[in-house]
Amino acid sequence: MLKLTLGLVPAAIVLACAIVALGAVNGFAGEPACGRASWYGPGFHGKTTASGETYNQNALTVAHKTLPFGVRLRVTSQKTGKSVIVRVNDRGPFIAGRFLDLSKAAAAKLGMLQAGVAAVCVERL
Repeated sequence: MLKLTLGLVPAAIVLACAIVALGAVNGFAGEPACGRASWYGPGFHGKTTASGETYNQNALTVAHKTLPFGVRLRVTSQKTGKSVIVRVNDRGPFIAGRFLDLSKAAAAKLGMLQAGVAAVCVERL
């Protein structure tokens, strides 16, 4: 156990610090490695993304609020167990409670097109 001049550190604080440290190793400091993802496609197909490239709903890409463009992620659906590797090329999503916005093609590979939103876990590659 850790000791400070103020006494013992509560286990909850130690656990929280460990979770933040592990998140930093995977590139998700301050953000969960699991959360809700949505997808976007037809209305944005052919438009310019935040990275400057043209959005292609048929490519395996993803929007994230802060990760650097070009970072590759393995996204796994908690419901289906299916995984897809995507590349960050845009910013978003801009709806509370979501941390990824997948391309239509990536969403199809995860089996979430019809639902629109899915619980996923992410690993930075």
